[in-house]
Amino acid sequence: MAVPLPDVTLATPVPPPLPSLVNARRLRIQRVGRALRLWVPAGILALMLGMCFVLPLIITLPSSTNGNIIYNNEPPFSPGHWLGTDIQGVDIFSELVYGGQMAFEIGAAVTAIGIAVGGTLGVVSAYFGGWVDAVLSRVLDILIAFPALVLALVIAVGLGPSEFHVILALSVFGIPAVGRVTRGATLTLRGLPYMTAAKLSGTRAWRIITRHILPNIMPPLVTFSLLGIGVVIILEGALDFLGYGIPAPEASWGNMISNGQQVLTAQPEYVLIPSIALLITVAALNLLGDALRERWGTQ
Repeated sequence: MAVPLPDVTLATPVPPPLPSLVNARRLRIQRVGRALRLWVPAGILALMLGMCFVLPLIITLPSSTNGNIIYNNEPPFSPGHWLGTDIQGVDIFSELVYGGQMAFEIGAAVTAIGIAVGGTLGVVSAYFGGWVDAVLSRVLDILIAFPALVLALVIAVGLGPSEFHVILALSVFGIPAVGRVTRGATLTLRGLPYMTAAKLSGTRAWRIITRHILPNIMPPLVTFSLLGIGVVIILEGALDFLGYGIPAPEASWGNMISNGQQVLTAQPEYVLIPSIALLITVAALNLLGDALRERWGTQ
């Protein structure tokens, strides 16, 4: 005699998500992640630039060099002093703003000189090859072999502390670095078919360089320049801290850190504020350079 089976209602199985939907969701997440990696550091860098260059045009800031000793060591959020004052009564926020101006100006100037001189040497060296490449490559190798900070320090000590001398000292570091990048990028392009066709057609060298080489090496040059500005800002701060950069009482982040070490134990914010500004700026430059390199597919 057959035993009746219990009445069991089976749940309807849920079909797995379609691969196309999963892939679309994953692509959207990756797209948002790439956008955030680009626009977050770009936004931070824009805020720093706005604070340093636009804000002084909108509001009147206290002097960044002359203070009143009566109001020294004011705490943050004091009346008229957002971040307080230092041991000489100078407004810390003003020092931060004008010190940032100095850092960005020196970084941009050193990078511009590096692109103009080092970029020209790198492109000429790779394009013409032969003895020209041998001579210019050895010059770039000799310059880049020296420790950057030591070489900049020797030049700054010999010339004396000033903004112009700091730019000259750090340019010796920037020229060979940019030269090596542009030489490598030009060597990659030199063997491509359209470059060979341009040479065989009788096109002049300067026209090939300006129309075919320069536009194609700009992406790696831009990404490297952003990283280079961050390195220059760090080196400039190191020279200021050692007393061979921007002469006191001119505002700079290195000078602020150097002056703040006198009261580091009692009031560490005098060192922390410019250090955090330096950290944020350099990190934003590095992250932005990495994001652009990833987007453009450069090495």
